[in-house]
Amino acid sequence: MSTRATPRSPRLDVDALLADRHTDIVVCCGSGGVGKTTTAAALGLRAAEQGRKVVVLTIDPARRLAQSMGLTELDNTPRPVEHIDTTAGGSLDAMMLDMKRTFDEVVVAHSTPDKADQILANPFYQAVSSSFAGTQEYMAMEKLGQLHQEVRANGGDSGPRWDLIVVDTPPSRSALDFLDAPKRLGSFLDGRFIRLMTAPAKAGGRAGLRVFNAGIGMVTSTLSRVLGGEMLRDVQTFIGALDTMFGGFRQRADTTYALLAQRSTAFLVVAAPERDALREASYFIARLESERMPLTGLVLNRVQQVEAPGLSAARARAAAEERADEGDHLTSALLALHADVAGAADRQRQLARRFSVGHPSTPVVQVPALAEDVHDVDGLRQVGEALATG
Repeated sequence: MSTRATPRSPRLDVDALLADRHTDIVVCCGSGGVGKTTTAAALGLRAAEQGRKVVVLTIDPARRLAQSMGLTELDNTPRPVEHIDTTAGGSLDAMMLDMKRTFDEVVVAHSTPDKADQILANPFYQAVSSSFAGTQEYMAMEKLGQLHQEVRANGGDSGPRWDLIVVDTPPSRSALDFLDAPKRLGSFLDGRFIRLMTAPAKAGGRAGLRVFNAGIGMVTSTLSRVLGGEMLRDVQTFIGALDTMFGGFRQRADTTYALLAQRSTAFLVVAAPERDALREASYFIARLESERMPLTGLVLNRVQQVEAPGLSAARARAAAEERADEGDHLTSALLALHADVAGAADRQRQLARRFSVGHPSTPVVQVPALAEDVHDVDGLRQVGEALATG
């Protein structure tokens, strides 16, 4: 009678990934609470200390990245991280996406000064640029494209400012929504309402106004009653400027999407050894595979370690009961604690094996659980070491 061995996932070689100069974008994605932001920061730090010029872009609104890197705050401007080892010639900058400011930058970059001032002062634009559904994803693509232009730019004798971008995505399934940005933007710009609202400008002159009035006079009247005449004018002004604001945005978003699909990009899925987190990881992997994105592997984070692996949870519990009966309560408590830890480690191993069965070709690296939260560069360096040796 033969037995079939449980599939073992190939090991993810993080140092080889970071050292590969053909890799210039690493995207970390995963559900919330699995240490994704810390992983992205640790990857950026390790790459920088090995000689890469790195910028870490977080789309997660949490402030953990700034705190762990010793920065008081993060905003839309890359800020240098201090107290890192630069002997290998590397550098590390960090920033957090500010979608409103990035939207403003798009307006200024792709409009005349007068038109830009008009758009930026438009009340409807001010509301849309801060809260419109999908704005964060559009601007994430825009900012990533901007950063990558600097990666490819010639910076003179010193070379480009960066040669590696590490992206920390939002902590939910929406972490991959930016992949849909070009399609969503196209649907919005090509929608019936947008075509109607931009009809006067595209038709031109009085003839255009006649067409507009005949076509959507009733719609305008209704909207005017609902929104108010002044707001409707703001909406029309805003939409009339869409061609100026987004003239090349859809093309740039498509270009960035194509960039993400190239071999120079590496997607890392981050998960904890928990049933729900690994289920989400499977979703991310399936989505990346369906989009034909370059999935590099899984980071299994916060894996429980056992100091005495030869002592099983069952044996430790039995010994704890014996010691308790003999009145040695301290030893009993320590054995009971070991039993809990060993039991948790066993459950995590089973979940990891189950994941390997479902994804036998996905490389995996396991990062041990730390005794305390990461709150400084030294802690990030420790996580980076674990990523490389796990």
